[in-house]
Amino acid sequence: MSGAKVGAPPAPQELVERALAFSRTDGCVVLAQETSGSNLRWAGNTLTTNGSTRSRSLTVIAAVGTGTAAASGAVTRSTVEDDDLESLVRAAEAAAKDSEPSEDARPLVTPDGSRPGAGWDAVPDTTSAAVFGDFAPALGEAFRAARAEGRELFGFAEHDVVTTYLGTSAGLRLRHAQPTGRVEITGKSHQRSRSTYVGRPTADFSDIDVPLLEAEIVRRLGWQEHRIELPPGRYDTVLPPGAVADLMVYLYWSASAREAHDGRTVFSKPGGGTRVGEQLTSTPVELWSDPDHSGLRCEPEVFAAASGPASSVFDNGLPLRRTSWIKDGTLAALLQTRASAELTGLPVTPAIDNLLLTVPDSTGDVAELVAATTGRVLLLTCLWYIREVDPQTLLLTGLTRDGVHVVQDGEVVGTATNFRFNESPVDLLRRIDSASATTACLPREWSDYFTRTAMPALRVGGFNMSTVSPAN
Repeated sequence: MSGAKVGAPPAPQELVERALAFSRTDGCVVLAQETSGSNLRWAGNTLTTNGSTRSRSLTVIAAVGTGTAAASGAVTRSTVEDDDLESLVRAAEAAAKDSEPSEDARPLVTPDGSRPGAGWDAVPDTTSAAVFGDFAPALGEAFRAARAEGRELFGFAEHDVVTTYLGTSAGLRLRHAQPTGRVEITGKSHQRSRSTYVGRPTADFSDIDVPLLEAEIVRRLGWQEHRIELPPGRYDTVLPPGAVADLMVYLYWSASAREAHDGRTVFSKPGGGTRVGEQLTSTPVELWSDPDHSGLRCEPEVFAAASGPASSVFDNGLPLRRTSWIKDGTLAALLQTRASAELTGLPVTPAIDNLLLTVPDSTGDVAELVAATTGRVLLLTCLWYIREVDPQTLLLTGLTRDGVHVVQDGEVVGTATNFRFNESPVDLLRRIDSASATTACLPREWSDYFTRTAMPALRVGGFNMSTVSPAN
């Protein structure tokens, strides 16, 4: 490329073009990713580490054969330089030649109908410690307040920007820069006998209100002053948005159309096929994704380095659009590749890297939802260590963490033990009693993998606290 410095590493676009030029098979897809990251970490009210990172990876996907008869091979390497390119392409081609025709094989996506390759020639976007320019001083003030009041703060803040360049032998040239940030803070007090947690997602840290997070920590630690012993059982429970996100993300990841069609999931129809079109809940909830949703923007095309039950390397470059997975309480779509869509006879609805849940006419926040409750209700802080028990019902088990608060007639009166729970997010949707407005939130269990979520707080009936957690 013009303007390249002598001795500088090749630009990612150059690597893509040169890898495509080395290709000797019927089709080739190349994905180059440049990642720029910056982070802060702290413990005991003291900043412990900070730093910035840069990394690069290159994936070459070779196709041998055409149409639905093609076989594919994919190889990914990091720190790829010019001298490594041909060997990488040959390795992908050898893998394709050693493979059987791919079940998901389809013709490569062409530029027709795709957005123009805006910014293809642009350098990768980057981040730096400057992203914490307002956040870091506010965090320092929180440290000082915590020391003065006998509390300790632990946690981290991370910001990454991943710039992806996609080139194919079918003529696609696409670029997308994706910023991702999060802050997670654990607050401890009384010789670390009390603990609570707050977390927030962000694109650039301009929307992170540290004093508000600190006030939330102080309030929750205060709730733990009064301990209330409760046995395992089913309780009416308020799940905050982050806990709802953890459960809905698991539901979303389990929504492969191919696996449902094969009879292996909760979305499989008895006797064959999928449950698309079936009413899941009388509450008219909508679970949806939109790559252009303000504040949660994500990749507008498929970028797939490997094929799986809900993804296909042959779909690289396929445009993504707003998709309702559940609409008015009815299962509206499942995660589809072009191949699985032909199998199921349903529209092509690829996975999108954000997820939102809305309940019509719901207003207010979690505090207002709690204040409106009557009788005894539990208020969770977050969920942890979530695992699948039964794919046929999507029964999950996991732990509550950092405080199960007891609410009596709209007021928090103390904190109970933590519990192990057993629940299906599909069944949970049937038991929604009330909800708050939808707000951007951070799932704690899946914050390493899925940060772009917006959920309401939900009050649900009979949440199953199966046993007392040994992690108290």
